[in-house]
Amino acid sequence: MSETTVIHFVGGGPGDPELITVKGMRLLKEADLVVYTGSLLDEKVIEYCRKDAEVLNSASMDLDEITGVMVRAAREGKKVVRLHTGDPSLYSALREQADLLEKEGIPYRVVPGVSSAFASAATLKRELTMPGVTQTVIFTRLEGRTPVPESEALSSLAAHRATICVFLSASMIEKVVEGLLKGYPADTPAACVYKASWEDEKTVKGTLSDIAGKVKEASITRHALIIVGRAIGDEAQASLLYDKGFSHGYRG
Repeated sequence: MSETTVIHFVGGGPGDPELITVKGMRLLKEADLVVYTGSLLDEKVIEYCRKDAEVLNSASMDLDEITGVMVRAAREGKKVVRLHTGDPSLYSALREQADLLEKEGIPYRVVPGVSSAFASAATLKRELTMPGVTQTVIFTRLEGRTPVPESEALSSLAAHRATICVFLSASMIEKVVEGLLKGYPADTPAACVYKASWEDEKTVKGTLSDIAGKVKEASITRHALIIVGRAIGDEAQASLLYDKGFSHGYRG
């Protein structure tokens, strides 16, 4: 009887196949079975898989089907990769899959990936934090089919005036703006990045006063991240890290 192998949940990155981690790429190349999120992942990432590997698109599969095929393969001693878009720790349904694996006694590990939030920041050529402006980043989404706790409404989060990254909500951009205007000034820099790092990436920039109209004009309704906050604007304040008058353990 074959020894049960460890299943690896791998973050496939935001889109660009070169933005998967070296470890993630190695695991794909070694895998006997790969179950990937085909509705969100650039299939060029799948080209790292062996030609003889079994590769399944999970878009049409339910939770029991996904975990069932992975459990069977792991018990047969096969190397299994569950490939998620971005990083598995954000909006990936990792927990519910992991819970079922634990019930089945199947060992698993999680390999991080590059989130679309960081790919979007790279596209904007901006840090999400800025000295004197904000040292906090909020990841959130509007309520859709998945509920959001009332305490996490955008109108409440906006009071912090931190950099806020709103996932899975581009189709409701007007509602996003309405909520954020409860705490942010109308001239707060805002951007919407469609398919960050993909070949057909598209970026819309503005402020809270006009970003909704610009996003609608660009026909962006999905696969996009909305980022709002002073840190992504044109005003900048230098950090102390490289200031001549700032000493630390490596510079007196």
